[in-house]
Amino acid sequence: MADGRLKAVAHDLEDEEEMDGEEEGETEGEELDLSLFTAWRTDPPPPPPPRRHVSLLYSRDWDEMDEVAATSRESNHKRARVFDSGESSQYTGIPSGDLSFSRYTDMNYLHNLPYDDVERQDEAGDGGIDMATHDLTDENVPDAENPNVGNVEQPQSELRMDLTDDLLYLIFSFLGQKDLCRAGASCKQWHAASSHEDFWRSLKFDNIQITLENFVSICLRYHQNVKELNLSGVPRADVLFMEAASCLSRLETLTLGKGHLSDAFFQELSELPALINLSICDSALGGGINEATIQHDRLRNLHIVKCRSHRIAVRCPQLLKLSMKRSSMTHVTLHSPQLRELDLSSCHKLSDAAIRAAAVACPKLTSLDTSFCSCVTDETLREISQACLSLSSLDASNCHNISFESVKLSMLVDLKLHSCEGITSASMAAIAQSRLLEALQLDNCSLLTSVSLDLPHLRKISLVHLRKFVELNLRSPVLQYIKVSRCSALQRINIISNSLQKLVLQKQESLVNLSLQCYSLVDVDLSDCESLTNSICDVFSRGGGCPMLRSLVLDNCESLSVVEIRSCSLVNLSLAGCRTMTSLKLSCPSLKKVNLDGCDHLEVANFSPVGLESLNLGICPKLDTVHIEAPIMTTLELKGCGVLSKASIKCPCLISLDASFCRQFVDGSLSGTVVDCPLIEQLTLSSCLAIGDDGLYSLIRLDRLTLLDLSYTFLINLQPVFDSCSKLKVLKLSACKYLTDSSLDALYKQGALPSLLELDLSYSSIGQNAIIELLANCTNLVNVNLNGCTNLHELVCVSADAMSIDGNSGNKDAVMASWKSERLLEVLNCTGCPNIKKVVITSGANCLHLSKINLNLSTNLKEVDLACSNLSILNLSNCTSLEILKLDCPRLTNLQLPACTMLAEDELEGAISHCNLLESLNINSCNKMNLEDFERLRSACPSLKRIQGGSLGGI
Repeated sequence: MADGRLKAVAHDLEDEEEMDGEEEGETEGEELDLSLFTAWRTDPPPPPPPRRHVSLLYSRDWDEMDEVAATSRESNHKRARVFDSGESSQYTGIPSGDLSFSRYTDMNYLHNLPYDDVERQDEAGDGGIDMATHDLTDENVPDAENPNVGNVEQPQSELRMDLTDDLLYLIFSFLGQKDLCRAGASCKQWHAASSHEDFWRSLKFDNIQITLENFVSICLRYHQNVKELNLSGVPRADVLFMEAASCLSRLETLTLGKGHLSDAFFQELSELPALINLSICDSALGGGINEATIQHDRLRNLHIVKCRSHRIAVRCPQLLKLSMKRSSMTHVTLHSPQLRELDLSSCHKLSDAAIRAAAVACPKLTSLDTSFCSCVTDETLREISQACLSLSSLDASNCHNISFESVKLSMLVDLKLHSCEGITSASMAAIAQSRLLEALQLDNCSLLTSVSLDLPHLRKISLVHLRKFVELNLRSPVLQYIKVSRCSALQRINIISNSLQKLVLQKQESLVNLSLQCYSLVDVDLSDCESLTNSICDVFSRGGGCPMLRSLVLDNCESLSVVEIRSCSLVNLSLAGCRTMTSLKLSCPSLKKVNLDGCDHLEVANFSPVGLESLNLGICPKLDTVHIEAPIMTTLELKGCGVLSKASIKCPCLISLDASFCRQFVDGSLSGTVVDCPLIEQLTLSSCLAIGDDGLYSLIRLDRLTLLDLSYTFLINLQPVFDSCSKLKVLKLSACKYLTDSSLDALYKQGALPSLLELDLSYSSIGQNAIIELLANCTNLVNVNLNGCTNLHELVCVSADAMSIDGNSGNKDAVMASWKSERLLEVLNCTGCPNIKKVVITSGANCLHLSKINLNLSTNLKEVDLACSNLSILNLSNCTSLEILKLDCPRLTNLQLPACTMLAEDELEGAISHCNLLESLNINSCNKMNLEDFERLRSACPSLKRIQGGSLGGI
């Protein structure tokens, strides 16, 4: 049977090639054909004409030659039926007329259909084809290939899917008309569902090629439903419409475009009694020099956009809205006494007199658009204002001949005078008489120098790119929006409004005087107003007219030198880039955020009181005096205020204070801060060279102090720290060059700072013995930094039996007892210790928690012997003298040995053989190792996953 089917397909393709040759001369483009869709009737369809190939159920697409093969259906066409393999099924054909079946559809349909599901039809019915009596090819199909002959009846299983009318309606509501036509050709139920009146109230044929017969057929079929018709871009749309106009009695909306509409079309248009909306775009109207007349008794909305005609007459007594935007005509006659809206924008060929006559003929006009009609004059506007007493909206933008000086429009609400070169300050007197005006646009009026308006209903005003504009005076209780931009000469602004909430006046370089009485104003942006003086602060302070102000931006106002603002409502303040500001005083209890980036010359800062939670003054290098009262502040940074000498900080909730590099920060300032900020937990006094014993003793008031940074100071005596900071967890003494071994005696001999977990002695002058005793006795230390310690020669942590300290047996017993205790040390950093030669940590040292050791850049280090059961990371990078490496670290996972030029491969192989979990090994630039040694290293340590050796000797 499969061979028979293939022969049938081949025969079909031959017929298709013949039919394709007959259709080569047809016009290209989309063509709508509903022969399938309209074929369903109550009565059975007539039998199909004889054909030599199988006629399968399919529907023609709206797109050119796109057929969709229909699926199998039950004979009653009520349910979709799914057949199992081996079950007999039928494919019901329908009359296909003169449609050709695409070869691609044939191939795709038969390719996707399982061979076992293609069965002969037992009997013809409902327009189907009896496959038992039709030859699929020139030869009959053998019985052996027919599954219904000689085969044992096989059990059938059927899956049914009920699609109710409501469900079909819901599904079809998502389909367009093209897809509805395809679905309607499937079965009677789908045909009925797709024909629902809700789906065919709007016929959209825009840019589709449709034959006259099909269009008329659709209109006849759905004439009771169609209320909207779109024929835009359809060839000969006027002919199609005139042929079907008689059956479109309920049509309400008609859209046409991209063609030519004859006089006969407009005559036929008047026969549509229900037509309300007519839209014509990019079309030629009428015939030649004759007048194109549009006449209709009920038409309400008429849009004629980009159309071409010599003369146009509109006789529509019920017309309310007319748009002739961008249309090319020399004369227009209007007989529409009820017209409310008229758009003549960009009608360049209309004369001033023609526009005047058209508008005056509409006494009830409320909206008029004459923008880009350069011929319009003041005389025309005066006559329109006298004839159209209800005119409320006028757009005369780009009308260069008008000055508006003698035009009085008492009912005007919306006025647009964009780019009107004749508008001057004298024009404002006429505009001020429009007491109902709500919106005013005066952009690009190049001769306008000042605006003074007192309008009770004005809500919006736009003043953009006014090159000669100097002064603005506005008074309106309901003003909500004002846009002033690119007015480079603007100097004075006075605004009175109870409704204005946001004011943006960016880049007004000449603005000097700003007066605001805006009780609802919340947000003000005056960025880059370079000429604003100190008096601007009075506008935003108490009694300045902005009691509700929350956000103020004064970025790059370079003329401000003294800023003093008192406001109970201000929340955000930005003074970024105010480089000339030397004094800042803020009394804003609600202030949450302040930006002082780029205030390089600030000398005095007073924040009293403010609601800030954090403050960074470290970007003010010349700050000398600071006074802060912030009840909820938790973080304060004074880092980099090198000349700060007077500091009064009253922040009862302060947790972190960073005064790094405040070289003139004295004991008195520190003592006062400690008294007023008792909750400080982190205190950074790095490079505070003026801090002495008195300041350190005052820290006894800080019961919660856990971190103290005294790096880069000249401290000699640490006893004040030991006595006053008993709960300290982190102590940083980096680069304290004047510390001696005795400075730390209390730490490891007397048990000072029992809670200390981290100690930083990097680049200090502490000797080796003090370091060894520190590691031996301070068992609670978790992190120790000894980076750059020049006095460290050997770091030996061994068992008590092997202990010897400079041959002095008197100290041996004490140190023996200390090394027996378990210590909590986890991280040991000795980076850049130039004189260290030996590091030995045995299992007897009880460093059971040590997980990371860093000996990077210790260039004289020769021997490393480690037995640390929990060590996971060891960094020996750039230890160029390393020769001996012994490791007994079963949990080591990462070993860094780049540039260890003296380390031999045998030494490394023996070291890693005891590291059972080692995964990463870096031996870059190790000159004594070759690529051939990689396999030996992997054999010695099977857990190795990655070996880095980019530049090895022998490569």
